[in-house]
Amino acid sequence: MDLLTISLTLGGLLLVLLAAGLWVALALMIAGLAAIFFMVPVPPGAVMATTVWGSINSWDLAALPMFIWMGEILFRTRLAEDMFAGLAPWMRRLPGRLLHVNILGCAIFAAVSGSSAATTATIGRMSLPELRKRGYDERMAIGSLAGSGTLGLLIPPSIILIVYGAATEQSIARLFIAGVIPGLMLAALFMGYTAVWSLINRRRMPEADARVPYLQRIWQTRRLFPILALIAGVIGSIYGGFASPTEAAVVGVVLALALSWFTGTLNRVTFADALRNASRTSCMIVLILAGASVLTVAMGYTGIPRALAQFIAEQGYSPYALLAALTLFFIVLGCFLDGISIVVLTASVILPMVEAAGLDIIWFGIYLVIVVEMSQITPPVGFNLFVIQGLTGHNILKVAGMTLPFFLMMIVAVVLIIMFPQLALWLPQTMLAR
Repeated sequence: MDLLTISLTLGGLLLVLLAAGLWVALALMIAGLAAIFFMVPVPPGAVMATTVWGSINSWDLAALPMFIWMGEILFRTRLAEDMFAGLAPWMRRLPGRLLHVNILGCAIFAAVSGSSAATTATIGRMSLPELRKRGYDERMAIGSLAGSGTLGLLIPPSIILIVYGAATEQSIARLFIAGVIPGLMLAALFMGYTAVWSLINRRRMPEADARVPYLQRIWQTRRLFPILALIAGVIGSIYGGFASPTEAAVVGVVLALALSWFTGTLNRVTFADALRNASRTSCMIVLILAGASVLTVAMGYTGIPRALAQFIAEQGYSPYALLAALTLFFIVLGCFLDGISIVVLTASVILPMVEAAGLDIIWFGIYLVIVVEMSQITPPVGFNLFVIQGLTGHNILKVAGMTLPFFLMMIVAVVLIIMFPQLALWLPQTMLAR
């Protein structure tokens, strides 16, 4: 068969398997085995065994369960309550006031969680009741939470960056550091939109709270110190070259356990729950990686990625035209798949095209994560939408409508990072210089 027929057959089989409700990992593996069995003269069993073992036998992947465990531990602490109390006094004079607590709270928790859904759920449980009680506009409260919750995918330690690094054999430490400035930029865009909205819609904002004395604000800020110390310990050790991501993950787990014990939330039940959920999530992600590796090898045998890269090179598409097409492609794909599945499913096909276009692979990872973040707030499979639906009881389409302005801010972020690649590359370059 020609490559076009093979591509359409594999794509059709994969869509049928996913539509049937099969696990993403198994769908990827079956599609890969089918390609090897019917289209390539090699033993599928031997290829599958060596490929699966090679994909998961990686020291870099050891950071994955540790960072997930760290997030699960902190999910069960009073972290959200402390962040709200520490941030709220400083937000009262900004346009938008306590709506910014959603954004900054998500940015801070993202730096210790790595999970978009966990970030949204943790901050939402604390902020939404408080904002509703104080009379803030519900659309903005929910929209800012759903949009800011996606920062868990970008601000390190990001689970999806670990997956991308493992799938593309890139430095996870460099990817982590590359995500810092774009993550802060995205948070700034969210805060900027919130401030402008509040100035235009003054009548929809509640009356300002009583002014908090300066010394009292400083005293309240003390509740942020433990979590800021944890962030500094994890990210600082990587940037300074004192620890690899895996070693930093272990440091993070130890600090998270200490913080949980200090706040009185560490007991046998919470410890077991955190360990169980971290194990379940880690196994799911590793299984997806294994399935994707089988499909990747199968496609390598068929020659599809090489042919695609050659086709792109022959067409002479500019990098901007390629990125515009990829952005639209990922947005559509994000309506049906979660972020991790998108990354592992497309990496093997997209990467040769990216390299042929002369794009930096580290930079492309950050671009990809920002675009994939959009999938968290696009129906019908937006995980953040499901989390907020559970918190508020609103219809998922109604929640999606509330998040639309923040979806548009993500598109602005994509444009900025394409126009100014150094936003993602400057910190990794300074890290290498060290």
